[in-house]
Amino acid sequence: MKATHRTARLHLAEPLRISRSVTTARDAAWLTLEHEGQHGHGEAVSSVYYGLDIDTLHRHVDRIAREELPRFAGPESALQALRDGELTRDATPAAVTAAVESALLDLVGKRAGSPVHRLVGLAAPRVATARTLGITSPLRAARQARRLAGSGFRIIKVKAGTPDPEDDIERVRVIRDAAPHARILLDPNGAWTLRQARKLLPRYAELGVEAVEQPVAPGDPESFAALAERSPLPLIADEDAVDLADARRLAGRVHGINVKLAKCGGVHAALRIAALTEGSGTDLMLGCLAASTLGLAPAVHLAARARWIDLDGHLLLAHDPWTGIGGSDGILHTTGFPGLGVDERHGATTTEGACREDVA
Repeated sequence: MKATHRTARLHLAEPLRISRSVTTARDAAWLTLEHEGQHGHGEAVSSVYYGLDIDTLHRHVDRIAREELPRFAGPESALQALRDGELTRDATPAAVTAAVESALLDLVGKRAGSPVHRLVGLAAPRVATARTLGITSPLRAARQARRLAGSGFRIIKVKAGTPDPEDDIERVRVIRDAAPHARILLDPNGAWTLRQARKLLPRYAELGVEAVEQPVAPGDPESFAALAERSPLPLIADEDAVDLADARRLAGRVHGINVKLAKCGGVHAALRIAALTEGSGTDLMLGCLAASTLGLAPAVHLAARARWIDLDGHLLLAHDPWTGIGGSDGILHTTGFPGLGVDERHGATTTEGACREDVA
């Protein structure tokens, strides 16, 4: 196999403010694998929260491309080695492992003439995704919610965690009025104290919020589980649920776990979490970072396993360099073509700033 990797800058259409930060752009590392005339693609994006800058991503992708992948005769054996934990090292960031797996699945699927969801035994997805609204003024939030509802979105995810909790309450209230038929999810990104959470959760239940992600700061799963036991709303662990060990600790004790391929390590890691939690009373959310269609496509192929779908990262971009999963009307789907079923838009590789490309 020949591996090439490049970097690209993904600008958001507008700044996304959450309780701990404001995001305006992400850097992406794109990996392409070529074998016998066919190509597979994967993407990993930078994240301050996970300590991943583009140089770190580039370094790990480069090492795998040069030192690990050449050991295998083809993508099928490399993919099996990745599943068995023999392709990437312990120090490899989960986001890089997920990107390598994406490229391998894309390539294996194309060689087998099969979409990725069929490779892993799942039905073709056609699902409604949440659309995220960042922290903003009530007037702007109402306008955005009205526009989304008019475009077909059935689920709106509202970021919360402002210094004055009443600001969040008011923003949810006006969103509910502007989009009365929408399902509303709330995400404070760990900004509340336990005391605040106990006071606020009943108020959000009265406003018709469906579920709340990571209401309290991560690091105390026992307190989170105790809060979930008494909560009037389903609580979904995100920052407290990174990998399989976290899922094992929380299964049956919280209402949901937000599985992001970039934090758990990819499709097969996500399927292990799904198998672990099945029947426990803990449902799955599929989540994402702001990323392109390429970065989100592997998770879209898993949509049949999740109760909540929050895969709108490509919809937050000013320009998505890839296409193939839809979403502009609130509905995600795959193309039915082999592999991931995505295509790069013409001219998408031209980015602002330096763009590196290496071949191994």
